[in-house]
Amino acid sequence: MGRLDGRVAIVTGGGQGVGRGVARRFAREGAAVVVAEINADTGAAVVAEITEELGGRALLVPTDVLQQDQVEGMVARAVDELGRVDILVNNAYVAGGFGRFEHKPDDDLELAFRGGPLHTWWAMRAVFPHMKAQQWGRIINLVSLNGINAHKYSADYNAAKEAIRALTRTAAVEWGRHNILCNCIAPAAASPAYVAFATAAPDNAKEMLKSNPLGRMGDPEHDIGGVALFLASEDSDYVTGNTIFASGGTQVNGVQWDPPMPD
Repeated sequence: MGRLDGRVAIVTGGGQGVGRGVARRFAREGAAVVVAEINADTGAAVVAEITEELGGRALLVPTDVLQQDQVEGMVARAVDELGRVDILVNNAYVAGGFGRFEHKPDDDLELAFRGGPLHTWWAMRAVFPHMKAQQWGRIINLVSLNGINAHKYSADYNAAKEAIRALTRTAAVEWGRHNILCNCIAPAAASPAYVAFATAAPDNAKEMLKSNPLGRMGDPEHDIGGVALFLASEDSDYVTGNTIFASGGTQVNGVQWDPPMPD
């Protein structure tokens, strides 16, 4: 306990799923957590969990990551109200639904990039001067096995998530001299997005679990939050530019991803 004492962390999309799990795990380790969330109800619920259940410090900052001023404002509020920013977790994502490549409208690709790499870019640039000034920072970006393994029917999502990996690796190279470490996590977690997929394609979900060496989806707080904690703490002082697969081993041979899709 206490591996993040004195640190301030921003977690986008912190009101549910992986974001909630990471926020809770950070709070357990002593970090003050900014829950940046567009849904005021879920965001407030996580803040209440952290302050009342865990006895930690948390601040809700309503944030629509599609709006640059709100992304930059979230960082400004963290610094104004909590005094600093040490850790940034870009977890929020906005995208369209599944569809065959040839049927995907341009709007889907534009939304995927605005809802992923563009707001990640804005947030990283906003925290940079603060992390540079203190010569310490941790940036953790959530990516996806969908992009790495080129899963079907989500070309826009796949491309956007891979763009985030490229941004992360480039920042790791450029910002290492300031002791700002930048890494990615590719999770396989029981998030609301996974639950929606499993509900829509239960047979495919069962096949996916069969190809998972650990036989289960990850817990957002224990499994994914634990990896994020490592990357956010001083234990990762010599780790940057990496993608860590917190996926139960599904990255080794891939998974059977073939949800039903009409022509």
